[in-house]
Amino acid sequence: QVQLVESGGGLVQAGASLRLSCAASGRTLSSLAMGWFRQAPGKEREFVAAISWSGGSTYYTDSAKGRFTISRDNVKKMLYLQMNSLKPEDTAAYYCAARRVVVASTRQVEYDYWGQGTQVTVFS
Repeated sequence: QVQLVESGGGLVQAGASLRLSCAASGRTLSSLAMGWFRQAPGKEREFVAAISWSGGSTYYTDSAKGRFTISRDNVKKMLYLQMNSLKPEDTAAYYCAARRVVVASTRQVEYDYWGQGTQVTVFS
């Protein structure tokens, strides 16, 4: 079993940066692919970024490419999402997720464990 706890959200002005963190407990992360998803008010949860167990492969939604960077530290059992040049449309609750395979996925149905989310609000 894996427990995930996100942190680092906040209220920021457009153009600012935030770094989200996800702390995992319960088992090693070395065999788990992980990802970030987000859900804006009134919208369905959507894929943001994903990373393979080794960190060697990363994937991003088009709106995140060039602005967001996903990374992980398997020793510390941490997942990160560095978000730069934030826009109001990035406002959402951001969720960390893990799946019991080494290959990353952009599909949320393929993830087995989820955190409770951290809120990011970007104002113009």
